[in-house]
Amino acid sequence: MTSDHVSVSDATQAAAVAHRAVSQRPHTDRAAWLEALADALDAHSSELVALADDETHLGEARLTGELARTSAQLRMFADVVREGSFLEAAVDHPDPNATPPIPDLRRMLVSLGPVAVFAASNFPFAFSVLGGDTASALAAGSTVVVKAHEGHPELSRRVASLAHTALQTEGAPDGTFTMVEGRETGVDLVRDPKIRAVGFTGSVSGGRFLFDVATQRPEPIPFYAEMGSINPVVVTPGAAAHALGEVADGLVGSFTLGVGQFCTKPGVTFAPAEAGLAAALGERVDLQPKALLNDRIGAGYRHRLNEITDLDGVEVVRGSEPSEDSHAAPVVLRTTAVRVLEQPEDLLDEVFGPAALVVDYSSLDELRQALAVLPGTLTATLHAAPEEEALAAELLDVLGRVAGRVLYGGWPTGVAVSHAQHHGGPYPSTTSVHTSVGTTAIRRWMRPVAYQTTPDALLPLPLQEANPLGIPRRVDGVLRPPSS
Repeated sequence: MTSDHVSVSDATQAAAVAHRAVSQRPHTDRAAWLEALADALDAHSSELVALADDETHLGEARLTGELARTSAQLRMFADVVREGSFLEAAVDHPDPNATPPIPDLRRMLVSLGPVAVFAASNFPFAFSVLGGDTASALAAGSTVVVKAHEGHPELSRRVASLAHTALQTEGAPDGTFTMVEGRETGVDLVRDPKIRAVGFTGSVSGGRFLFDVATQRPEPIPFYAEMGSINPVVVTPGAAAHALGEVADGLVGSFTLGVGQFCTKPGVTFAPAEAGLAAALGERVDLQPKALLNDRIGAGYRHRLNEITDLDGVEVVRGSEPSEDSHAAPVVLRTTAVRVLEQPEDLLDEVFGPAALVVDYSSLDELRQALAVLPGTLTATLHAAPEEEALAAELLDVLGRVAGRVLYGGWPTGVAVSHAQHHGGPYPSTTSVHTSVGTTAIRRWMRPVAYQTTPDALLPLPLQEANPLGIPRRVDGVLRPPSS
């Protein structure tokens, strides 16, 4: 079931029935399903990229790379499933001499059940129908109902059709994956009692509304939302003195990437007042307007840009308001740390689009005070000189308290898909501590179950004494490698 005619109730019922079947299958079957989905994307890449570009205007080069990333993360989760440590299997043999005595206990993670995934507008592949949320949920053993994004409907339908065919060919139960459409279906999907968790990527207002719906259900469920993020950058006096041009070049490239529509876009940069970073940015930006994703994002960008430029103490260094046809050129804004301390809620809020705010600080104490009012964020970046090691250590500690990923040098746009990656952060960047990128994203869709004094033949295969699956397990407190 993949069309816009599928109702929420039909989709969730199919997902619930399929989940019972999926839970009886060896977890390694899911690896084959994930690889089949990746193969389907790769086999139709030219067609899919053309569809995506037609609906999002993101460009063939960007979309080709994003599609490759999407199929790669599906294959990565196939490897995770086969390796088996994601189950966190643990075995404690009886120990009557412990205080209190330990019976035979065996614990592992199991799927929560059917989950809902809300596709994003700005990543039509990587955070959409077969994006990271779907990949990690299928790897966990959940069945998935995707709520398509209205910004790229034809692409979503085509990807969903390919997914349905690939899963059917590999013998996955009907209902393992379903897609529904329509903005009004979102609330119904979150409220449906068969849905056991939700993944969301979008705005703070939309995410917070649905989070409240999820937590106010008669039986609340986890709601994993990635929302707004300002991704602050701190430029120290030493970095400004020795590498201002390099910093300015990198910042322009990062905040204008994808017309500023990355969740990791560096939106607010703190720099020494005497360095003139805002002027350096203004000299470097290309004012050729480019298309935003859709009219709704264009309207939101105009509204937020007008809000911030109307504030006292905010200067437009270069750029202008986006056009009514939702084309936008970069905008460089400047204010001071004093103003940030006076109006943190207004100035330290995301502008989704190609705008960058430079905050001038006149002393390190002023910088410290301004950083103390930062909201939760996905990333934070520090540019410091080698001789500023003590200051860098202090600032990294401060930034690590508000961000899920801290960069020393470099730029936050571009999120590697790997075992060590974390993509999340304190509210309002997300509603949880879990990551939506990387292998541990699978943990969102699982819960622990412990079996006590259960006959070996009745235990799930990962917990049986002989370890028939050969997976890594913690036995009597000792982490054992595969096949032991």
